[in-house]
Amino acid sequence: MELEGSCVQDDPHVKLMMAGSTLRKVKSRSWKKQRHFRLLEDGLTIWYKSRWAGKGHSTLMDVEAVREGHQSEVMLSIAEEFPAELCFTLVFHGRQGNLDLVANSPEEAQAWIQGVRKLIHKAQTMDEQERQDQWVRDWFQKADKNKDRKMNFKEVKKLLKMMNVEMNEDHALHLFTMADKWESGSLEIEQFVNFYKMLTQRDEVWKVFQDYSGDGEKLTTEELETFLRVEQGEGDQSSQHAQELIQRYEPPETATKQSSMSLEDFELYLCSQEGSIFNPELLELHQDMSQPVSHYFISSSHNTYLLEDQLRGQSSLEAYIQALKRGCRCVEVDCWDGSDGEPIVYHGHTLTSKILFKDIVSTLKEYAFKVSDFPVIVSLENHCGVEQQTIMAKHLRQILGKMLLTAPLDGQIPQLLPSPQELRGKILLKAKKIGGLETCLDETLTDEVSDEEEMANGDAESPGAEDPPAQRTNKKSKLSRELSDLVVYCKSVHFHGFEHARSQAKCYEMSSFSESKAKKLAKEAGTEFVRCNTRQLCRTYPSGLRTDSSNYNPQDMWNVGCQIVALNFQTAGLEMDLNDGLFRQNGCCGYVLKPDFLRDANSRFSPDRPEDRQGYKPIRLSIQVISAQQLPKVNQKEGSIVDPLVRVEIYGVPQDQAKEETSHINNNGFNPVWNETLNFVLHAPELALVRFVVEDHDKASRNDFIGQFTLPFTCIQPGYRHIHLLSKDGTAIPPSSVFVNVSISELT
Repeated sequence: MELEGSCVQDDPHVKLMMAGSTLRKVKSRSWKKQRHFRLLEDGLTIWYKSRWAGKGHSTLMDVEAVREGHQSEVMLSIAEEFPAELCFTLVFHGRQGNLDLVANSPEEAQAWIQGVRKLIHKAQTMDEQERQDQWVRDWFQKADKNKDRKMNFKEVKKLLKMMNVEMNEDHALHLFTMADKWESGSLEIEQFVNFYKMLTQRDEVWKVFQDYSGDGEKLTTEELETFLRVEQGEGDQSSQHAQELIQRYEPPETATKQSSMSLEDFELYLCSQEGSIFNPELLELHQDMSQPVSHYFISSSHNTYLLEDQLRGQSSLEAYIQALKRGCRCVEVDCWDGSDGEPIVYHGHTLTSKILFKDIVSTLKEYAFKVSDFPVIVSLENHCGVEQQTIMAKHLRQILGKMLLTAPLDGQIPQLLPSPQELRGKILLKAKKIGGLETCLDETLTDEVSDEEEMANGDAESPGAEDPPAQRTNKKSKLSRELSDLVVYCKSVHFHGFEHARSQAKCYEMSSFSESKAKKLAKEAGTEFVRCNTRQLCRTYPSGLRTDSSNYNPQDMWNVGCQIVALNFQTAGLEMDLNDGLFRQNGCCGYVLKPDFLRDANSRFSPDRPEDRQGYKPIRLSIQVISAQQLPKVNQKEGSIVDPLVRVEIYGVPQDQAKEETSHINNNGFNPVWNETLNFVLHAPELALVRFVVEDHDKASRNDFIGQFTLPFTCIQPGYRHIHLLSKDGTAIPPSSVFVNVSISELT
């Protein structure tokens, strides 16, 4: 997207950004430095320079939003020094920290705020063709070192290395000569576009096109319909869909006359969301949200207040904002008595920094329902004395107001938990409670709760997290009546076994288990665990030994129907890939309906014996890994090119866990071709997650990660599909993709 010819370049705000401004970059109350910022010609890159640190840049593709005024912790800390109208914050996708900036005048601040917002909107609303053109122009600008808007063959050779491709010099020169229409020895932008098209010509897509095209030039409506029915598994919908696609991709003047699709448009369709491996209809909110809340998996965070590790990490309100933006619906708050009478939140007995409880409640009020309006559960780990517990209750009531659920919905004692639909827009407190809902008004009840009664079923090995079992037998915790009364559907109780849960437990009582305890119960009594989780909520959390904030595999817990599987959202990696993959469906609302055999109170399902359940139908999954496109460089050294391989990993019940990978391709991250088929058998397909990982092969050391994409098996579209890769942080890395052909059949 070179800004020429686009209406954005005429915008006065964007013009000011391109001219550049000297802004203050703020990291803390004591760190405020002048930096020169300007928007580059691509309209996407904000470049800045400092005397000491040299040059840096941020791309607007990574910017999610702009906040005005004092809307970050850093900005609040300097609020007295700089007025709100000079301040703004760039918020990035993923786990990247904010960029806090102070302008010299309100007009300059507004120019940057409005300019960035317009450019973000432009970047987000590009179609596939515009994105591709943007990509081409980006490469041209990177390669045009002397900025003469031309590119000679020497610059082209450097460009190919930058693009992650090792190409025979004769072949590169041949393409260059073909594109150099004027025989000038250099390419201008339009000639470079032709060069790029020749370079990116995809034989594997052309072959599929040829299989269905009668004349090898175009697909008629009938031919496209046949392709959609036979290859893409679209059945009765294929006829109407073929007509829609032709109308969408063909220019109006040709579509009406010819009703056909060109190779170029066919490729655009395959690279679009409709051609993606993830069924776009299932990305939308589509599930029944009227069942008891215990019938859903709930996206849940552990130690939500931390941005880093559990010993020295920073506690931050931004951590809550980031988790809620990712669709998290259960956040954790670790409360301790503050020295000035205000409760504080941090990881107790460690060097992690502290934040005020009331500030977290204010953050919840503002951000709880921005991404999803389904209920948020606040899991309270309460270490405060009665006095500050009462202050906590006051903050919750005063700040949250009607958002806070303070009584059963219909005033009745529930036999079943209410549904996410009924609890829309509500914040629920999970904590200890004096007595039950039945005895809420009984003033004779003691305000003491034994820790044995509530004690989370923790790791004996957890350092400092909980008291060891021997010391907690008759300990009593004083509870504030005001705080206790705010606990309605999530009363924390000690787990006394599945028999007790079945015969005596109330549906609003719930237990917490450390990862090791939960895995042990799942192994010893899988079916009973499944049945218990149909009626009551259950929370699992990482071992206290994970001081580095690492995660456990959530799949083991989902297999027995645990709803609140709490993970360290601040830590990227496989476990968060699985969590993001599961909750990407259903509108990213943070609630996913469990399979029917995990919602049946008389279920016979056990993860160790999936074949024992009713309706058992194993599935064969066959994935032909065809090719990959424009993979990012792992090593930024100029001559370094990746040797990619693709691995497909299945996560599900123990019998389904599997990994298969292709061979590696030497020196080609640009357009490697494998044509290798990987086969899997799934015994509980409704629970399976499929993870595609691309790595840079290294025979001397561990392979380097290039990109991944994870999705539920139930959301896969069969046929020829593109997998749009994500970074380690879970953010998009366009246009990197893997092209596959997926076949799904019943195992006979």
